[in-house]
Amino acid sequence: MAASHNVVANLPLAMDGQALPSLAPMLEGVLPSVVNISTEGKVTVRGSPFQSDPFFERFFNTLPDSQPRQRRTRSLGSGVIINSQLGYVVTNHHVIENADEIRVRLDDGRSFDAKVVGADPEADVAVIRIPPDNLKAIEIGNSDELRVGDFVVAIGNPFGLSQTATSGIVSALGRTGLGIEGYEDFIQTDASINQGNSGGALVNLRGQLVGVNTAILARGGGNVGIGFAIPANMALRLTSQIIEYGEVRRGRLGVIVQDLTPGLAEAFGIETRAGALISRVMPDSAAADAGLREGDVITLVDGRAVSGAAELRNLIGLARADDEIEVTYIRDRQEIRQRIRIRAVQAGTGQGVQISDKLAGALFEDVDEFTGREGQPGVRAVEVTEGSPAWQAGLRPSDLILSVNRQLVFSLDDLAQAVKHSARGLLLNLRRGDSAFYLVIP
Repeated sequence: MAASHNVVANLPLAMDGQALPSLAPMLEGVLPSVVNISTEGKVTVRGSPFQSDPFFERFFNTLPDSQPRQRRTRSLGSGVIINSQLGYVVTNHHVIENADEIRVRLDDGRSFDAKVVGADPEADVAVIRIPPDNLKAIEIGNSDELRVGDFVVAIGNPFGLSQTATSGIVSALGRTGLGIEGYEDFIQTDASINQGNSGGALVNLRGQLVGVNTAILARGGGNVGIGFAIPANMALRLTSQIIEYGEVRRGRLGVIVQDLTPGLAEAFGIETRAGALISRVMPDSAAADAGLREGDVITLVDGRAVSGAAELRNLIGLARADDEIEVTYIRDRQEIRQRIRIRAVQAGTGQGVQISDKLAGALFEDVDEFTGREGQPGVRAVEVTEGSPAWQAGLRPSDLILSVNRQLVFSLDDLAQAVKHSARGLLLNLRRGDSAFYLVIP
């Protein structure tokens, strides 16, 4: 019997006269469009040794150690040049949040100070601007054409390692309900996305931008091959508004919806198995004026299929206020198409409302109309003035108040009534990002 041997051979540069496939030519064209972002800023923190325990916080929040303090912060991230003539760079909102100084470094080693054009925290998209000095913008692809299994490459600044490229495939499309952002329609990929990749480019094999890298699922603290990117079409629709207005001006259809389940479809006697079932039409809304009713099932918006409540929320959320959209819905087994002009959210509808002196310094709004399921509680703090009683108690912008003194709140009216009828302090159940906790306000 012949002896076995381990043979190690170098990979050839060509096979049968043909060069082996390589991503190098594509990356050489893309890397100049992907930038590294470093920021410095400050956040206000409280120094009380009991700040993690709301019960003790109630009694010790008047001590000197509990007064607000400024703490310097530093962060690293990535960005993508989308307009070379005007110097616009798209990134994630969380990359530049609370930043006083933003420094952008290009692939060729040059560095620029950047200014914030605007941001949309709900979708975690931001635009910054650098001097348009010999920049190269990335080519934009059509993320709607992506399919599960397509090869993609993630480029960014993981752990401060500049211009790092990792490859993988599109693992899934339309990921929602993750609780990462307010508006979610993620591309899932197994291309390694790590800390510092946020805001970087997800490109196809043509070198076209198809997504903006945003988050990973890493329960063990490291990359496990589950990363998420905002689709390029979604990001670019938002950035166009940010560039024009400095913010995203969303409209409101005026409905509360839920996913159409097989059981609901059978109960309503319809054959459609996907859509958003209207469970409530808000009075004096665009939907009410258009004649939409409870029990209608929305299946299409501007020709795009609506798989459920989250999909409808994203489609409406990407439309500008006062845009006219075409809504296709089913009523009494009949398909109806109708053009509806969605309305801007007016200040008097609950955006930025002060509730009570007990929450002085905080302004609140009703949660977005699309909750994903009927009856979900929550009122959002849209503004909290630094140093105010609400701020010193620990309330922060974007905090979602779920209950007051263990009483669920579903609207601004619920919050006002719960606070009004509270004889003592307030026990607030809050959701902040991915965490939930209680906060006591004396």
